[in-house]
Amino acid sequence: QVQLVESGGASVEAGGSLRLSCVVSGHPFTVGAMDWFRQIQGKERELVGAINELGNVNYASSVRGRFSISRDNAKNTIYLQMNSLKPEDTAIYYCNARIKADVNSRYELLWGRGTQVNVYA
Repeated sequence: QVQLVESGGASVEAGGSLRLSCVVSGHPFTVGAMDWFRQIQGKERELVGAINELGNVNYASSVRGRFSISRDNAKNTIYLQMNSLKPEDTAIYYCNARIKADVNSRYELLWGRGTQVNVYA
């Protein structure tokens, strides 16, 4: 069974940095584009950034210039490097991925359970 697991969330002082990881486990046949989302308390879940299979990336304006996404296809893992963190970045961070479980399967969108990031002033 394919599963996404985020890790790396913590409490950090404003101005600090964190690196989140998202591992796609369970031997997927193909892992396509992946995304980082976050949900700030009281708000809707929002896109942080996306990365496709070739490593092309896109970021929300709120994090552009501070966050960066990378992927290691051999490990089926993506990373979210977060620098210059602000209290407004406090949220649960989720990853998702488009997965083919088998050679003849359709792509499915899977979500991780999230990891909590707290940024304090």
